[in-house]
Amino acid sequence: MAILEGKNITKRFAGLIAVGDVDFNLQQGEILGLIGPNGAGKTTLVNVIAGVYAPSKGDVFFKGKQISGKKPYQVGRMGISRTFQVVKPFPGMTVKENAAVGAMYGAGGRNKSAKQAIQRAEEILEFVGLADQMNKGADQLSVASRKRLEMAKALAMEPELVLFDEVMAGLNFSEIDQAVQLIKKIRESGMTILIIEHVMRAIKNVCDRVFVLHHGEKIADGTVEDVLNDEAVIKAYLGRRYKELTH
Repeated sequence: MAILEGKNITKRFAGLIAVGDVDFNLQQGEILGLIGPNGAGKTTLVNVIAGVYAPSKGDVFFKGKQISGKKPYQVGRMGISRTFQVVKPFPGMTVKENAAVGAMYGAGGRNKSAKQAIQRAEEILEFVGLADQMNKGADQLSVASRKRLEMAKALAMEPELVLFDEVMAGLNFSEIDQAVQLIKKIRESGMTILIIEHVMRAIKNVCDRVFVLHHGEKIADGTVEDVLNDEAVIKAYLGRRYKELTH
């Protein structure tokens, strides 16, 4: 059984269809990439999964149970967490306190004391490589470290499924390679991952499968190699230059 499944997901804003009749599935332990040009509907789809938006049509299922229309906190407590495309750490708080908020909010949050949340935060910050910065103000972090903190906040929620929205945007090659290794480590720890990303270097190195949105519609779904060589994907998103450089 798929851990996450979407059937005929449609989201309209007034007369605009941001996502139209999209089907997808994500298997337990898989890393699924979601790619496509800006404005394709990728973040809108993640927002539907995470409960920010109710779908205009269709249903989302998590472990076989319908979750479409649930509130974000309900989705979070069921075992799904996510990062945000625009990184916004809680201001005036330390790195550790930011991660502790995630621990209080997530699947086991209602049963955690503040002390337990802090302990969970420390463990996660060690895991993502921010242990030496945990007492810094979150606003003092570099871009790469803020991205890791965003991931730490999501992981502190103790999810079974995590949705990463462009966690590598703005990073240099070295930082991207480090992020790729971290995502592999997250999967090895037992989590399932859906990742939105424009960095093809990362998509090719971490994803088991990829699906592509264009103007809100799914235009391709399959192995990374097959999708990145698909003529419709090259035309709509990657461009001929990408094909020339990679062949």
